[in-house]
Parts: sequence; structure tokens; C-alpha cells
Amino acid sequence: MNPVQNPNIKAVFFDIDGTLISLKTKVIPESTHKAIKNLRAKGIKVIVATGRSINDLGHIKHIEFDGFLTFNGGYCMTIDGQVMFRQAIHPGDIKNLISYSEKSEVSFSLMYEDKVRISHESSQVAALYIHLNLPVPPLFDKENVDIENVMQVNIFIDPEREESFMQEVMPNSLSSRWTASFADVNPGGISKQNGVQYFCEHFNIDVSETMAFGDGGNDISMLKFVKIGVAMGNAGDNVKEVADFVTEEVDNHGVEAALIHFGLLDSH
Repeated sequence: MNPVQNPNIKAVFFDIDGTLISLKTKVIPESTHKAIKNLRAKGIKVIVATGRSINDLGHIKHIEFDGFLTFNGGYCMTIDGQVMFRQAIHPGDIKNLISYSEKSEVSFSLMYEDKVRISHESSQVAALYIHLNLPVPPLFDKENVDIENVMQVNIFIDPEREESFMQEVMPNSLSSRWTASFADVNPGGISKQNGVQYFCEHFNIDVSETMAFGDGGNDISMLKFVKIGVAMGNAGDNVKEVADFVTEEVDNHGVEAALIHFGLLDSH
């Protein structure tokens, strides 16, 4: 496919799992690493956009970025440590969740800025952290739960139960999903789209000068919002449907291929 005319892109946002990092090899392809370095050398801002915690990025810290959009937009920070935005989940929703879990069997994790705590170590929970190449977090203390500062929740429920669960238990929050096994839950009105807006304002960049890469349901708002939304070849159909372009899978140099296609990188 021939490259298209070079758009005036000044910032590129990257999801991590399944986009920057292969879910098969658990590493960033060398072609992606080089592509990011080349973008920054051209003066293009490169920003992480993830559902992960701000303190759960050690596996990508060997790469230089210009900012970190974490907790699906709930916590946005520049590379020099300036927190541009922070919003925790409504405490009432966390109270409801804990009460609900005492009556119904549901697994969840509470994600804070500096830690993660889980309800119990079910097979689903263990599988998630193996999938993400992370240790399984400790259990939360039921007698002393910090309900004021939960930035994100992972709820292990089936997709068909998700809507009714959110209405009943966490009405002030918003769910999104990048895997069938669980949903990310964030404060209502918060998404990766909002995070893109904060970084545009910070860097004085118009959204018409932005590009984003993603593969999961929590990337949809971002891919629809930016000028050029790129879905990875390993993305779900719901993600590919909203993208402006579908590239190769992460393991087949999809990031590099899309950047070459849009003229942001030179072909080999």
C-alpha cells in the first residue's frame, strides 16, 4: 500500500497492551521502539494512553515518552511529573461494590495511584495478572478500605451482565472492556478521549493534529476523537469499525507500518 500524504501530526497516543507490547511475547517489538524514537526526533509528542496505573509502567520506562495518560484518562501526567488531571471513582460506588461482593460472588481489583488490591485470588484474577506479566496483588483489608482514592476498578463479570451490574452497583461510573474476562471501571465521564484533550491543551496542540493507536474497547473513544485513529490487526471488530485505518498486528510491526503508511516515518 502506498503511503498517503504526510498529515500535520504533532502528537501520537499509544495504548500499551496489545499495541506497544505484544501479548504473546510480552515485549515491545524493536521496530516499534525505533519508530517512537524517530517520532520524538522529529519533534512529535509521544504519549502513553493506558488503563494501567501510573506506577505500573516499569516495563516501558526504558523508552522515552512525553507524557502518561493512565487509568483510561483518570490520571494524566507529563514526563516531568506534572499532574494535569486526577479523578477518583465516586466513593459511594466503591461502598456499593464491596457490599455487593459480600452477597454475590464477583471478583474485582481496586487500583490506586500507588498500589492494587484484589477481592480474592480467583482463577480469573490470577489469569489476568499472568496475561499482563505482573504479580498477583495482595487482598484488600475489608476492615480498613480506602474508598476515597480508588482510581479504577477491574470487575470480573461476563459482558452480558455488565450493563445491569453498572446500573445497580456503580451508577456514577463508566465501564469499558478490552477482554471478555473483565471490564475496566472509571469515573463517569472519564475516558481516553478526555486524556487526549488534556494533553492537547497542555502542549497547545489541536485535536486535528493528533493520531492514536489501540486494540481494545477502552481505546474506542480515543480512536474516534483523534484525527487518525489506528486499530491494530489484533484488535476486536468493534475497535476496527471505528478506526480510520487498520494496520498489522503488533507482532507484525503494525505500529511502524501505519506510521510509514501515513508518511510520519520513511519506508526502509
